[in-house]
Amino acid sequence: MALWAMGDFHLAFSVDKPMEVFDPVWKNHEKKIQKYVRKSVKDTDTIVITGDHSWGRNLEECELDLKFIEDLPGKKILLRGNHDMFWDAKKTAKLNDAFDGKMYFLQNNYYTYEDYALVGTKGYCYEGKDSIEHFMKIRERELERLQISFDKAKGDGYSKFIMFLHYPPTSIGEQESPFTQIAEEYGVEQVIYSHCHGQKRYDDSFKGEVNGIMYRLVSADYLRFKPQRIL
Repeated sequence: MALWAMGDFHLAFSVDKPMEVFDPVWKNHEKKIQKYVRKSVKDTDTIVITGDHSWGRNLEECELDLKFIEDLPGKKILLRGNHDMFWDAKKTAKLNDAFDGKMYFLQNNYYTYEDYALVGTKGYCYEGKDSIEHFMKIRERELERLQISFDKAKGDGYSKFIMFLHYPPTSIGEQESPFTQIAEEYGVEQVIYSHCHGQKRYDDSFKGEVNGIMYRLVSADYLRFKPQRIL
């Protein structure tokens, strides 16, 4: 058994959204994902996919994209990304019911890997695209969701945590944030995130060990579409 992670599949089997217009590395990226995940991940493993699964705007447009993920090996745990319009934040339970036993959706809950609790939420960082007031509002909402994940896991007796975000844990230039603070408060061993694309963005936030926590960037293009082993 092993725990893996990768984010930002950006699938578009039913919509016109070719990723190679952003960077040539994305050409035929679906085939690369399928190839490398199947090469690395076994049916007994778990893979956490850290958001931006599909460009589809609703479940109908995402059907083929989600089936692609479903057919990958291992237990699939999905986190919500900023482009996942099919995922109504208030209806995570309905997604878990609809895909019961096929895929698992992580928000306001937690999942387990051996003696670890896997907690997470979309997160949020400031990218200069909205007002400070709006940023603070969204970030606070995401922190509340993350706190729910921690509280449920701790209430059930878990004391070892791995934390997953879609957005990086800090805004550019920050040396700490409420997300890093909560990770330190709960003694999280690793923080896994994605969202950052292209060479200019790969160093937007922490990578490596900071204050005893290992931070890992798992954006698909950063990993060259090869899943990262976490445990």
